[in-house]
Amino acid sequence: SNRFSFGKVSPLNSETVILRCGRLSYFSTIFMFKIQFYKNIIKMTTDLSVIGTHKVKSVLNGQSVELKTFWQDQNVAIIFFRRWGCMLCRLWAKELGEIAPVLHKNGIKMVGVGVEEAGSKEFVEGKFFDGDLYYAEELSTYQALNFKRFNVVSILASLFWKQSRDAIFKGRAMGLSGDTKGDWGQVGGALLVGPGGKLLREFRQTGPADHLPNEEILKAFGLEAEYTPEMANQKRDDTQCSTEVKP
Repeated sequence: SNRFSFGKVSPLNSETVILRCGRLSYFSTIFMFKIQFYKNIIKMTTDLSVIGTHKVKSVLNGQSVELKTFWQDQNVAIIFFRRWGCMLCRLWAKELGEIAPVLHKNGIKMVGVGVEEAGSKEFVEGKFFDGDLYYAEELSTYQALNFKRFNVVSILASLFWKQSRDAIFKGRAMGLSGDTKGDWGQVGGALLVGPGGKLLREFRQTGPADHLPNEEILKAFGLEAEYTPEMANQKRDDTQCSTEVKP
């Protein structure tokens, strides 16, 4: 009599259905997460045709130029600094000086870009960077490059990370100092570009002391054979909290 009865489901079968639905939901979630992850990767890849139209002004003469002019017919390393008065940015600029002779010898232009004009005069006077200096006309340039922005609390906390403390210690040992002028929240990165707009490498700072290693810059331009241990800069490592500091 139960031959054509479809209304009964054994407890075991019910549990199996629930378990399978749970697994389906889990794998669906993982699948959607992966899709979003790869979407973010695609989004984070810089479109030079868009970025190239953003304008920067020369710190020395105020001339306004589009970023794409830097890579029209040459290799270029563009470093997007944080605020000019940040000791950690001055340290990065000095570290880049270790490979500047190699880059110049191989016809690779070095350009430093700041998030704003404030503090640029002191940066020039300090002779921290061996290249041409500019500042972004609009904050949207840094935003278009997906550079990280901190709030007041998080940027202050980042100065206690081990990476920051090590960099501050190194900077002080080199006689570097900083000031409080400018935008504290914005950090930068770098674009290494070949002639005609071929993106060789892009880099985004995870914190104010996160610097693209000199060895990786040379490698991007095929100059790894010219790297020596003396050209090494501040190590990148995991961020940890601790005591004392001021940028």
